[in-house]
Amino acid sequence: MKHMESIKRILILILGFVGLGMQTAVYAWFWFNTYYPIVSGPRYSVDGYNLGNGLKLYFRGHLLILAIYFIMLLFFSNTYGGLKIGYLKPFDVFFAQIFSLLMVNVISYFQIALLRNWLVPVVPMLEILVIQLVISFIWAYVTNAIYRAIFPPRELLLVSGVYSVDDIIRKFNSRKDKFHIAKYMNISEGIDKVYEECLGKYDGVIIWDVPSQFRNGLVKYCYGRNIRIYVMPKITDVLLKGSTQLHLFDTPVLLLREYSIKIEQRAIKRLIDIVLSLVLIILTSPIMLITAIIIKLYDHGPVLYKQVRCTKDQREFKIMKFRSMRVDAEKDGVARLAQKNDSRITPIGKFIRACRIDELPQLFNILVGDMAFIGPRPERPEIIKQYLEEMPEFAFRMKVKAGLAGYAQVYGKYNTTPYDKLKLDLTYIENYSVWLDIKLMLLTLKILFTPDSTEGVDENQTTAQKN
Repeated sequence: MKHMESIKRILILILGFVGLGMQTAVYAWFWFNTYYPIVSGPRYSVDGYNLGNGLKLYFRGHLLILAIYFIMLLFFSNTYGGLKIGYLKPFDVFFAQIFSLLMVNVISYFQIALLRNWLVPVVPMLEILVIQLVISFIWAYVTNAIYRAIFPPRELLLVSGVYSVDDIIRKFNSRKDKFHIAKYMNISEGIDKVYEECLGKYDGVIIWDVPSQFRNGLVKYCYGRNIRIYVMPKITDVLLKGSTQLHLFDTPVLLLREYSIKIEQRAIKRLIDIVLSLVLIILTSPIMLITAIIIKLYDHGPVLYKQVRCTKDQREFKIMKFRSMRVDAEKDGVARLAQKNDSRITPIGKFIRACRIDELPQLFNILVGDMAFIGPRPERPEIIKQYLEEMPEFAFRMKVKAGLAGYAQVYGKYNTTPYDKLKLDLTYIENYSVWLDIKLMLLTLKILFTPDSTEGVDENQTTAQKN
């Protein structure tokens, strides 16, 4: 098993570096044949006379330019998931590559412009992007085919506890290219029988909502026999994962702080929020103005929709959005989450929700300090009350300021169950760093174009198991 995993890892690394190498080779060709002649030529001319010489590079200089491009491509591909061969579906890998290439080529364009000390032609850079996207598309599907041919889906044993296995089976079945649940059994059949079954010809064991008194022994049993384990964490697991390990004595001590985000981190986070919100308000002001005019002309109703939400310590504030529903969407006064194909959403509303334009007024909420760019999404007081009755741990996520986007939005979906969203939000809180905020901001750009993150919830969707 270990030998096979090592082979798999080596193959993924080789395929990944081959892809990055091809992308860099395209850039190198255009650099030597198009952009370097521009950079090394006369910088400017007056009355037909050339004044000053361009930048001259030797071999190491060219190598540095290409190395910088390769490293940026590696960084953004790793950030967006463009190298997760076999882990993501081929289209998702290609989709991640699109964002990686866009980011790297935009930065590279301005890098070349700085070397030239003036703007350079954009068309060659667009040609680079088009060629790279074609290569990336072919690479994503070819590497996926190679991976699947060598490594078939893992055969798994599902061990469950009290609750239904429908939800977890649905999740794993959504990735049949990677997983296959060969058999499932309940802990009530007897722990000894479960132990015996784990020794079967499986590639791993899924532990789903197994009571702690059985789960601990099962984890140790599988770990001791080198059996791969997929554990669905409980709230306490998420909290402990974010703890700090202390070495004060001759035994490990886990420190779980009452407030995970340190004061200096909060100061930096707030500074980033103020600067970014001001810049984005200025840049998006034409879009906001046009949107406001269209909404007003459509049904003559109010442009903005203000709603009471809760932020840190359950403090209430009025969140602002461009109105995407009918004026009488909640005329009965009952708070409801948006449903799939919700008839209350206007045609204009469908568009601005799909493009996330309806969220733009929240930049002002961020500027005044009601929200942050990154944090758990703010909920309505009525919905919080419902959640607290079902899962009191929901109060934990209000230890930090609410955000425009969060861990649950990046790694979950709009219709992810409330309990799963809670676990994702707590993962963010307990593992907070400024770098994590920056990473989530970059990943948020990607989910802006992901359709399922704007879907409504199913009417029969319920809170996931939480024991």
